[in-house]
Amino acid sequence: MSTTASDADTTIAQHVGAVWADDVLPMLHDYIRIPCVSQAYDPDWKAHGHQDRATEMIRQWCAARSIAGLTVEVLELPGRSPLIVAEVPAFNGGPADDTVLLYGHCDKQPEMTGWRADLGPWKPVLEDDKLYGRGGADDGYAAFASMLAIEAAQLAGVAHARLIVLIEASEESGSPDLPPYLELLADRIGSPTLVLCLDSGCLDHERMWVTTSLRGLVGGDLRVDILEEGVHSGEASGVVPSSFRIARILLDRLEDSATGKIRLPELHVEIPDDRRHQADDTSAEFPIGGHFPLVDGAQPMVLEPAEQLLARTWRPTLSITGVDGIPPIEIAGNVLRPHTALHLSFRLPPTCDGDAALAAIERCLTTDPPYGAKVQFLHGHTGPGWNAPTFAPWLQTALDDASTVAFGRPTRAFGEGGSIPFMGMLGEMFPDAQFVITGVLGPGSNAHGPNEFLHVPTARKLTECLAHLLRAHAAR
Repeated sequence: MSTTASDADTTIAQHVGAVWADDVLPMLHDYIRIPCVSQAYDPDWKAHGHQDRATEMIRQWCAARSIAGLTVEVLELPGRSPLIVAEVPAFNGGPADDTVLLYGHCDKQPEMTGWRADLGPWKPVLEDDKLYGRGGADDGYAAFASMLAIEAAQLAGVAHARLIVLIEASEESGSPDLPPYLELLADRIGSPTLVLCLDSGCLDHERMWVTTSLRGLVGGDLRVDILEEGVHSGEASGVVPSSFRIARILLDRLEDSATGKIRLPELHVEIPDDRRHQADDTSAEFPIGGHFPLVDGAQPMVLEPAEQLLARTWRPTLSITGVDGIPPIEIAGNVLRPHTALHLSFRLPPTCDGDAALAAIERCLTTDPPYGAKVQFLHGHTGPGWNAPTFAPWLQTALDDASTVAFGRPTRAFGEGGSIPFMGMLGEMFPDAQFVITGVLGPGSNAHGPNEFLHVPTARKLTECLAHLLRAHAAR
């Protein structure tokens, strides 16, 4: 490495470290305090104003950065959540006719129960290297890291191409508002050759991890009605079937309850050989079975490490994430309830056709309902999965170099079990682009759950990596 490159690395590391400590962390404390829950969980989000507060706070911070030619604005189409758009022209001889797109989001998952007594979703707490609170790691840090990486790169004299930064506010709802904005901004975005997304995870905090695939999703509400109103369970049970049991029968059509295997062929795909080999290689060094807070004595559904990775990335799953029509135990009377409603959350293999999967699920649940019950599958929605194109040689080298400079170790890759619908959309729009999907959600960080935290050193080092990747892209 030349002296010039070494000096640039030092400048980037020093600037990123100082701004993270003095500026970014206080801003993330303020961001965590804002309950900007995504629209799927807060139908009155606009009236509550939390999304507007969060986006304006982030806009002001971004606009204040010392970045040559920077413009920052908040767009808001009628009836849509806001979108922060930052644009930076090419710098120091970087290619002006080429574009890098950086992506993050600022909406949050709902509170969830089970937080430690001294923690809470809207209460930022810095403990050792962990910043606790909802949304810091998923994905509030992304806007700050992206803009700081650009600022540090320019301060170090690093050339970069034209840059577009998008921070959306509907990702946790499946990004329903993003397509209209992508259409609106199509000319400004152009055809990026590199996309950087900071909404994924990592299997440890010792290197930069890149995500090679993301699952798609299907969601919807299964509602079973059997009575017009509740009746005495002693009077009616044995004659009137339980709406809960009917729901169980229907779920058995979808899933083998003994194994968790999804029965519908439309939700399965052939797993590519390269992803099987990757699972073998990664699991040998980074088994994931111990990453989850299982109760004492419990064990995972599958025990073999490579199969665990494939089960969370390339095989469909069903989770019941919400229930209606069932009263809390302390006020539950001896009543045969009129209905049961369950929110079904399916994760799909990356290359699965989400629309075909949704149609198969609805058909399976509503055809020939048990006992002639009224069965509906309501609010069905899909989000595309994504399978990364092979890294170009320059990008693989750049990833390893950036991770080595910032973390001291080269990158590793793995398939992620979560979903980022934006990536599927962009994958279709820009099939020739290179994609770097990365993030800070490591072991125990518990995105969407209680005690979510941001591992601050990882976020800081990942910020450095972004600056190095901008340099490598401009020089390729």
